[in-house]
Amino acid sequence: MTIRVLIVDDHEVVRQGLRFVLEQEEGIEVAGESGDGAAALHAVRGLRPDVVLLDLVMPVMDGLAVLERLRGQAERPAVIVLTSFQEEDRVVEAVRLGALSYLSKTTAVDRVVAAVRAAARGGSVLEPGIAALLLGQVRQGGRPRPLDLLTPRERQVLSALARGRSNSEIARDLRMGRETVKTHVSSILAKLGVADRTQAAIFALQQGLVPLDEALG
Repeated sequence: MTIRVLIVDDHEVVRQGLRFVLEQEEGIEVAGESGDGAAALHAVRGLRPDVVLLDLVMPVMDGLAVLERLRGQAERPAVIVLTSFQEEDRVVEAVRLGALSYLSKTTAVDRVVAAVRAAARGGSVLEPGIAALLLGQVRQGGRPRPLDLLTPRERQVLSALARGRSNSEIARDLRMGRETVKTHVSSILAKLGVADRTQAAIFALQQGLVPLDEALG
């Protein structure tokens, strides 16, 4: 069976490099490329890839938002995160949202290929540091505080909410699309278990995410 792969990264040189590597491999076909998260979702619907190689930091919609959208799909592709960012909360959130493997862009190409083949079978390939991080989460009980569930971007959005910013203002200040802001707000409300923006803002104040004087200002 040929494994169809969608490459999602906002840097063309990265996409070209991955395409070159994968096209040398027997049984692997590059079905397409996307330069941002929104285009990736469209490509998934149209191309129906078996595996998606997904960057996390991209314009229009980031990788975590893509994973969130894909999670609700009945026939979702296997996802491998391939990124320069390895912060603990990003790793945990990506895996929680269904990423099978989480690899650094400095990973050897043969390991990337191995991850693609494993993902097509429903398996995972994790670098030692990532595996140790996830194991640590399990040993801690696997139940982080609600605030710990938020990605760095979601914390920025929550801080802006607590300061009374509108979606348009948040989009301008954080340089993201309004639809991406709406996606982040919905995710924040769900993770915190609150009903609306006001309750989310109160939570942020209670947690000390934003000083009270800044919120009032």
